[in-house]
Amino acid sequence: MGWWFGTKLWKRVFLGLILGVAFGLFISQSMDAAAAEKLLTDLKIVGDIFIASIRLVIIPLIFLTLVAGVLALGDPARLGTIGLKTIALYLATTFFANIIGLIMGSVFRPGAGVDLGAAAPKTVSTESAGLLDRLAAMAMKNPFEKFLAFEPMTLALTAILIVAAIVAAMRSVGAGEKRSLSGILFVALFALGVAASSGDILVVIFFSLVLGVAFLFMGAAGAPAARFFAYASDKVLVVTQWIMELAPFGVFALIAWVAGTRGLETFTAVFMLAIAVYLGCFLHMGIVYGGIIKFGLKLPFINFFRGILDAMMVAYSTSSSSATLPVTIASVRKNLGVSKSVAGSVLPLGATINMDGTALYLGIVALFTAQAFGYTLEPQHYPLIALTAALVSIGAAGIPSASLFLLATVLQVFGVTPEHTALVVGFIFPFDRVLDMMRTVVNVTGDATVATTVAKWEGELDEDVFRSKAVV
Repeated sequence: MGWWFGTKLWKRVFLGLILGVAFGLFISQSMDAAAAEKLLTDLKIVGDIFIASIRLVIIPLIFLTLVAGVLALGDPARLGTIGLKTIALYLATTFFANIIGLIMGSVFRPGAGVDLGAAAPKTVSTESAGLLDRLAAMAMKNPFEKFLAFEPMTLALTAILIVAAIVAAMRSVGAGEKRSLSGILFVALFALGVAASSGDILVVIFFSLVLGVAFLFMGAAGAPAARFFAYASDKVLVVTQWIMELAPFGVFALIAWVAGTRGLETFTAVFMLAIAVYLGCFLHMGIVYGGIIKFGLKLPFINFFRGILDAMMVAYSTSSSSATLPVTIASVRKNLGVSKSVAGSVLPLGATINMDGTALYLGIVALFTAQAFGYTLEPQHYPLIALTAALVSIGAAGIPSASLFLLATVLQVFGVTPEHTALVVGFIFPFDRVLDMMRTVVNVTGDATVATTVAKWEGELDEDVFRSKAVV
């Protein structure tokens, strides 16, 4: 098995993806439809376990790495400058994503001639809660809701992950780190974070930033906390790396289910929409992200994309930027030379607010809707669509197909009726997973681009690591 673990993760994930597609199509063609769906649904449980494991570890991962990242800055003022640069970059790339999306929708006209009469309407609320209501809902959400529901899978995975954290802590003691108390505290915080997996990520980010800044202002008195969180952030990454070894098997199961239950014929029904989305995503990554790396930072963009292949493949297969976060952090630190402080502070924020792929996609689908139903778009509608798509994409849940349910807000810009909105969502939803996979790749690549850029500007980028030709 040495060859398996010696092979780069992205290659193993890609192998699982290809085999999954082949297996899913083979099962769907060689078995009765009901039997094939049951078999593939049962197989999908493997993928569900993988995704559930990642989601359970997200809260302790963000908390420990973000606090460690803030403390590694050493100066509260630097947090402000990094935060401003990070948010400005995320907004700038979203602006270009909107433009590319509208161009793709105008050039390819994916909705022209599409018959939505056979689509089953899927009701989507067109009412959006106000900002204060959303913030209140985040703060009042019970973070232990899933754990207290006593779901068998959640309880079992929680126990397994806590055991993994104990093993990671014990191995550190055995390796001579001599941090028994730190190990105990790490396991306790990790267990609490896993149990609180239902919590809102934005709330966790806010709390982590406040705690990190508080320790920074303590000066020398906060040094023990800095040492502990540096230790704990390393250990939580060890646990997540163990989980990621399941990725090829989880990807195989998830993709087999998608290919077998959705089939190629469903995908061909929206061929032009798929072409517009995929080409738009590739252009955004190549022109905007590649341009920032090549011309803005004067760095080889080939090394950049080579360095984040693991994260891109996991993003494509899981359709979840949150689930990909551990791999993104590991990739930018190990392959791109981004410091722990920048990676730990920029990437968790990006996984929550940077949704360039979503913004690009919403613009294309808005034009798809107008073309399919014959709505006339005036010149003023285009900037309004772009602005609305950008706003609703910020903070969109980093889970599969979440962006599709933001569509109603964008379509209100040019007066699409709730009935037509329901028809569009119902038409796209069956194969949205295939489109969502590519959107997630864009989101994750954008996170890595901004982290690299901020690290370069702050003098926190090891260019020797970035420029080295890593084994692909």
